Amino acid sequence: MPTPANNPVVQTDLQTCQQQFHQRWNHLSDPHVRALAWLLDAPDLLDPLAAQWQGKVASYADADLAAWLAELEQTPEKLQALHRHIDSLPSTRLGLYAEKLLAFYFEQRRMLVAHSVQVRTSKNQTIGEMDFLLRLNGGLVHWEFATKFYLLETSGDVLRLDDFLGRDLADSLGSKMRKILQRQLLLSQHPASQAHLSEPVTSAQALVKGWLFYPDEQLPAVPGVSADACQGYWRSFSGLGLEQSARYQILPRQRWLAPAKIALEHALSAADGQLVLAQHFAGDAAPVLLATLRAEGGYGLETGRGFVVPDNWAERAAAQRKPD
Repeated sequence: MPTPANNPVVQTDLQTCQQQFHQRWNHLSDPHVRALAWLLDAPDLLDPLAAQWQGKVASYADADLAAWLAELEQTPEKLQALHRHIDSLPSTRLGLYAEKLLAFYFEQRRMLVAHSVQVRTSKNQTIGEMDFLLRLNGGLVHWEFATKFYLLETSGDVLRLDDFLGRDLADSLGSKMRKILQRQLLLSQHPASQAHLSEPVTSAQALVKGWLFYPDEQLPAVPGVSADACQGYWRSFSGLGLEQSARYQILPRQRWLAPAKIALEHALSAADGQLVLAQHFAGDAAPVLLATLRAEGGYGLETGRGFVVPDNWAERAAAQRKPD
């Protein structure tokens, strides 16, 4: 963890997402099952009750999730089916991986009507793609799904959804939600989509999961964002301090979802972590996600996470910020 002067964001009055996850799911060992557990059980990124979402943000809970995941991991043929399902991915994009995990779950739970439905005009022009058509609460529902990781840029006087920026500065939480609400959720009402629907869609909503990363310990409230959203910190490489007694791991992209659980022999010491980061940022390198670990039972369990960014990231992010 960073030194006290650079202490990462922590929740003092509530359990962190890491604590909640380890308490409920530490017995799971398969990486895909752990990622699926996080997707289905993690706090929502957005507040479904916020007026600005007009009821278009979904929340989902499965009372039988623990038993179902235990059976999935302990039944070889079911676990192999999950791995085959993931191995069929055409790319390593994190969003596609998360969507594929959810598709497996919905199909196994007999909720899935259709997945990745291409909507085209009569001239075969693609209008868009519906992520999920599901049988839910006795009706046919259209769900758009997103798993996002955003860093808060705080140079403005008033913080907005557009101030949560992607690590590569290519998008923001605000722009993502405008796209979902103003375009993607309307697809199931488009005349061209009716050929894919066996009955009218009862509702169209967005299910949004992810992590938000803050530069300070003070966590400002941003309208529409859940107070319980999973959170971490972000620091420039030169501003990062590592705690000498802690262990670390740079997480590959497909391991960004669930809090990390790795064999201790694969964890990095503070000195090794600093060296690996220095080598990474010697060039024009992209931000990396760094997990802080504590030892337990031969494993390193994640206690915190943060994006380490190039030293010019904050300046570029401030320039990217749209004026009020």
